[in-house]
Amino acid sequence: MIRADQFIDEAAGRGFDFYTGVPCSFLTPLINGVISDDRLAYVGAASEGEAVAIAAGAWLAGKKPIVMFQNSGLGNAVNPLTSLNAPFHIPSLLIATWRGEPGRPDEPQHEVMGQITHDLLSLMGIAHAPLPNRADTLPAAFEKADAVIARDACYAFVMADGSMETTGLKAGPARAHRSVEAVRALKGGVLPTRAEILERFLALTGEDRAVIATTGKSGRELFMLKDRPQQLYLVGSMGGAAGVGLGVALNTGRPVAVLDGDGAALMKLGTLATIGAQAPTNLIHILLDNGVHDSTGGQPTVSAAIDFAAIAAACSYRNAATCDSVEDFAELFESLSGKDGPSLLHVRIAPGSLPKLIRPTVKPRDVARRFRAFLAGAAP
Repeated sequence: MIRADQFIDEAAGRGFDFYTGVPCSFLTPLINGVISDDRLAYVGAASEGEAVAIAAGAWLAGKKPIVMFQNSGLGNAVNPLTSLNAPFHIPSLLIATWRGEPGRPDEPQHEVMGQITHDLLSLMGIAHAPLPNRADTLPAAFEKADAVIARDACYAFVMADGSMETTGLKAGPARAHRSVEAVRALKGGVLPTRAEILERFLALTGEDRAVIATTGKSGRELFMLKDRPQQLYLVGSMGGAAGVGLGVALNTGRPVAVLDGDGAALMKLGTLATIGAQAPTNLIHILLDNGVHDSTGGQPTVSAAIDFAAIAAACSYRNAATCDSVEDFAELFESLSGKDGPSLLHVRIAPGSLPKLIRPTVKPRDVARRFRAFLAGAAP
């Protein structure tokens, strides 16, 4: 067995400086060691897919992330790993535990995933190896992982039971819930279009704000209206924009805006809780709610029955507001831009999109790298 501090020190020596994930009993020593290490940042995610998105945002902001989860949660991570990390060429070091390892007694729910964990990683094109269980093998294992990550690809350590010695937890005080009252500016008139809101957003957004647009027509319309290096258009990973935005916001001093959709936000609603708990003061989460899955034919979402602003307030966002007009959007956006976040601005809009809507012509890999250069303050 190795000790958590031995793994952490080797990782730190190679530049790994941001951890996120979802607990597993096999991971207890490592997660406890990371949380207890004052040098490191750890974000506990609500789901494994969310953790992958958060790590992607951290990488875009210049960090070198590690994502940890149980192999049962590997299924939750398949979508962002294949539709975010792969097309955008965003690397992360993954640690997936090996519950249900053949030949080792375990709970029945781990049996199938235990049999296919390695095959699933291989099918996704993710190189992997066992997590070292001896300290003297750590340097060579990290050397191999780093060689893959240097090619902008993900690499995984598969962690068997008993790989790491028990580690105690030195946790800080829990964050207290902040009680806020959502601002409501609902006129009940003709709903604005997404393009009208985005045009006003562009007019009000300076050259210093990082913008992450959710998959589907939000990103496509934003690109069509005005393409800028400070904008990241997710072409997949539905529901992941808020997680990416959180990973960015926690690791940059720039203001950050997430342009989300109602269907996407509902898919990863737990991310609102993670954002509220992490409390990035530079994040504005704009939720464009047209009540339908616009990109797939207009099938209704359940957003008509959901009070997103109230949910954000309950999740400890510092500010939450909802509106249904361009004028109130502009007023609220300017007001929230002058306050500490995180802030959620829920905007009810009409279904539909711009005619002859195009897709971003900049390749995802290039979008990611010019965005990363923007965050670093360098020329793209």
